[in-house]
Amino acid sequence: MIINKIVSVLRNSIAQELEIEPGDELISVNGASIQDYIDYKFQISDDEIELEIKKPNGEVWEFEIEKEYDEDLGIIFENPLMDNIKVCSNKCVFCFIDQMPKGMRKTLYLKDDDTRLSFLYGNFITLTNLSDDEINRIIRYRISPIKVSVHATDLNLRNKMMGKKDGKDVMVYLKKLADGGITVDCQIVLCKDINDKEVLNNTIDDLINLYPSVRSVAVVPVGLTDYREKLYKLNKFDKESSLELINQVIKKQNELLEKHGTRFVFIADEFYVLSESEFPTYDSYEDFDQIENGIGLFRLLEREIDDSLNNIKKIENINKRFTIVTGAAAYDIMCELSNKISKKTGIEINVVKIINECFGKNITVAGLVTGKDIINQLKCKGYENLIIPKVMVEFEDNIFLDDIKIEDLERELDTKVYVCEVNGKKLVDLLLKHSKEESVK
Repeated sequence: MIINKIVSVLRNSIAQELEIEPGDELISVNGASIQDYIDYKFQISDDEIELEIKKPNGEVWEFEIEKEYDEDLGIIFENPLMDNIKVCSNKCVFCFIDQMPKGMRKTLYLKDDDTRLSFLYGNFITLTNLSDDEINRIIRYRISPIKVSVHATDLNLRNKMMGKKDGKDVMVYLKKLADGGITVDCQIVLCKDINDKEVLNNTIDDLINLYPSVRSVAVVPVGLTDYREKLYKLNKFDKESSLELINQVIKKQNELLEKHGTRFVFIADEFYVLSESEFPTYDSYEDFDQIENGIGLFRLLEREIDDSLNNIKKIENINKRFTIVTGAAAYDIMCELSNKISKKTGIEINVVKIINECFGKNITVAGLVTGKDIINQLKCKGYENLIIPKVMVEFEDNIFLDDIKIEDLERELDTKVYVCEVNGKKLVDLLLKHSKEESVK
């Protein structure tokens, strides 16, 4: 029997009302032991359920619960998945984890390929590590939407890219999911001269045949660190090749928009930065289904900031200056948006670009900036009131990838550090809230 320890109970929840407490253990739901979190969510989705809980003293409490359909119980478990993570067996030529420097925390080297993480956290999975029974379980439990890394629909090329000799045809699985009513967002990690150009067109053409079940496709550039010794030789995208890609995809988008009413395929903001091109309009990103892939992030931030600044007047007697910390890719963007905020509010904002010395200068996204790089590049520079995007410390709460904590940053740089979600409204709210507070210095 699988036993699942409870570590927290949400306030004003059903669980709190029933006096379920941290330290209790879930024994069963509706008379069945729970395989994992997906199983748990499925079992509690009815409006009448039976719950069996074991207290720390060994007592077993049984509950018959009437609730709204799909209403959560408010229970937080010690292991969010209630099971071991399914590990990836692929050997992808572009795998970022294979390019990691040594000496970082062990969890960063874990290669997951778990459908449950795709559903819960938006992680991308390959489907190559799933059995037919597991595919059927996705459909039966309505695990939707899920995120699937496709890269190429050509079976031989996909197998080569993923280090598989006999990998299964991704289109077969995607069609089965589509027929089962599952919504899928796809990702293509683009490797120069491997799955780009005509291969990319063919992949898009195959995937659009499953629209609207496959609702969108993201095209993102391969990330190349300085630690690729003995790995497959890959070339980075530059200004010219990025511009070529953008023109190719825009042409494809126009064709799809006319035929299907959707652009369907969307390009990572990073390609526009590399090509020094203007970003597409806000409406070009449609429903922003691929925002977590860094697609449409600039336009969404811009819109959120504009909306937040609409009814704001300049602030008098501001006694604090702020410093937004970001990666190289977003530097110009954040400078533009910060200037817009400063002009409207009067708040002084500096933007500093952190060069990624940990992974290598080719890695420019903010989410892979480390605490040590921030400290080394900002120490003794006099920057005040740092604003760190939450993506830098999202893997573990308020801890950077190199185990530096927010309080370490504050101590080393002798200033206050704020963590802000990548959200324009929340950024403006943070600046307004703290602009008149006394400085820590």
